[in-house]
Amino acid sequence: MKNKIIFIVIFSLLFTISFSKYPTKNITLVVPFSAGGGTDAVARKISNIAEKELGKPIIILNKTGGAGAMGMTYGAKSRNDGYTLTMITREIVSLPLMKLAKISADDYELISLINLDPAVVVVNTNSKYKTFDDLLKDVKENPGKIKFASTAKPNFYALALEGELGIKFNHIPYNGAGETIPAILGEHADFTLVGPGEVAGQVQGGTLKILGVMSEERIEGLKDIPTLKELGYNISSGTWRGIAVPKGTSVEIKNKLELAFKNAAESEEFKQFMKNSNYGIKYLSGEEFKLFINDDTQNIEKVIKMIN
Repeated sequence: MKNKIIFIVIFSLLFTISFSKYPTKNITLVVPFSAGGGTDAVARKISNIAEKELGKPIIILNKTGGAGAMGMTYGAKSRNDGYTLTMITREIVSLPLMKLAKISADDYELISLINLDPAVVVVNTNSKYKTFDDLLKDVKENPGKIKFASTAKPNFYALALEGELGIKFNHIPYNGAGETIPAILGEHADFTLVGPGEVAGQVQGGTLKILGVMSEERIEGLKDIPTLKELGYNISSGTWRGIAVPKGTSVEIKNKLELAFKNAAESEEFKQFMKNSNYGIKYLSGEEFKLFINDDTQNIEKVIKMIN
């Protein structure tokens, strides 16, 4: 009995020491969409800053498929030792609600929300669509034929448009904006819906054009682009991105990660990157993030009911 107690005490001490030294090796951050998109860009920048806080490299792992489901499932089912993080997106809410994924935000411990962006309607500058009304008119005249390059399927940006306006697109699924943007540049599809930061370079370079912003108000960096509400359509939609770890990760590790990503999100380096790239910063702690997801779940449920 005495030996058993000694063993338990020693094991507990070693267990505590191992956590206090965390991290002792490289950390992986799973990005559930392809390289080159907004989720990938935000993940790479925030991890590049956070790794300086943690003292160990954070390696990006792009694991695509299933509109983000494959990567987020992989992250949720990884060991809960703090060495596999996941960049979760709005699809962690929408996919299980549509019964298209068997995981949800409840399978994670939430670290922090990092980013919140509206969607923008994007076409090739050579497109015949010069305004959002031009696009809408063609969609109404040709239901189900106008090619929409979708970053995920289901795509809640598009579903909001279809449900609210009573229209139908020809959804062509891709693995994130990193694939849809080349599709528009190559004129393989008529339009796409992505975050403003994902097309900032191409818009500035004159190869892509934004027809409208799906936000309540005009956004910084795109002051000359009207919102859909200004154009007479009561529609707003977008995406968010945050950091999470598998369920059961220790409080000590979560606290270290939350502090590292909080400091990274509030750093001048990150703020400048996000501003220059037209990405929106929205930092929330793990507990605040949980409440945020609860609210967004209700919003998405409304869209699903509207579609049905």
